[in-house]
Amino acid sequence: MGTLSSGEARLLFSSAQVDYIRYWLHAMGLTKHTISLPYSDCLLTESSLSSVSPVVYSDGYAVRSAIKTIEKNNKRLKGSNPKLTHRRHIFERVRSLWAEKKGVWCAIDFEAWERDHTVLTEVGWSFSGWKDGMQVEGREHLIVEEAKKFTNSQYVPDHRYDYQFGPSKNVKKAEFKRQIGDLLSCLTQYGPVFLVFHDDKQDIKYLQSANVDAPLVGLSYTLPDGIPDSGLFVIDTADLIGALLGDSSGNTRGLEKMCNLLQIKTSYLHNAGNDAQFTILALKAMADGDPIDIQREKRWPNQTSSGVAVELKPWQEDSDYSDEEGVIPPLAGYDLDTGELNNQDRDI
Repeated sequence: MGTLSSGEARLLFSSAQVDYIRYWLHAMGLTKHTISLPYSDCLLTESSLSSVSPVVYSDGYAVRSAIKTIEKNNKRLKGSNPKLTHRRHIFERVRSLWAEKKGVWCAIDFEAWERDHTVLTEVGWSFSGWKDGMQVEGREHLIVEEAKKFTNSQYVPDHRYDYQFGPSKNVKKAEFKRQIGDLLSCLTQYGPVFLVFHDDKQDIKYLQSANVDAPLVGLSYTLPDGIPDSGLFVIDTADLIGALLGDSSGNTRGLEKMCNLLQIKTSYLHNAGNDAQFTILALKAMADGDPIDIQREKRWPNQTSSGVAVELKPWQEDSDYSDEEGVIPPLAGYDLDTGELNNQDRDI
């Protein structure tokens, strides 16, 4: 699947596939001579595409169905908002890079004291990558000893002791800083490093702050065309879910809403370790899935009436939403706050 600069998609054969078809037809006696290669105007190079990623169909019917879907979505994309086009490019580029199964993808999340964001209270990370063709994973949650007296409650809950994926480690500020630096240095052994955040702005600031001073030499917000041998790149899952939903507004959905939409169960959010784990799970769910338009239709079938924007139901973003809410009207005289009938209705 190739994506053009306009955001439109095309199903493509690789030059290797074309060669195979030519020789197979001749070997099977279906052609007298080997069919010549197509003329150059039929060929697209990777430099003329914003992304290229493999896609597999089980039979000819599936291919015909996919072509119809692609043509329909290409029409919907005519005149799309540049923000949406950019997000879609990122989504397909991430899928393409993930499919290479090289390098490492590491989600990092910080928590800070709500009254002073220079006071870091915890950090969590969760990574998934490949080394010599084998998948490797790791995760960690660190709590800053000196910051234990600074608790949150007014704006966000304090769940620093509710890490759900292993034991937490209590460390001094100096050790906190050293371990983050060691992590980033260690990740480079896998090749290119993709740092994954959900709404990256604040976490990048924390990494660059004096409290952390992480080695971010060569950090790039532009994803490479193909998988490189090395490098440090930023990926924001807020952009990925925005692309999948066809959101051209530039609005950012929170981590919990994104996970609800992807049907990833969450618990004890605002614990840095948990948030990092849920972020990497969301990245995997989107990067390891089908091309964007096919994935969207599978996740939210028949919820795209015009353009490529998904018309979400209230309960799809809010896990606490009752599917009876707004459907069954309350009884006459029923007080929604107290759960009681008003006095004049008690004898009914």
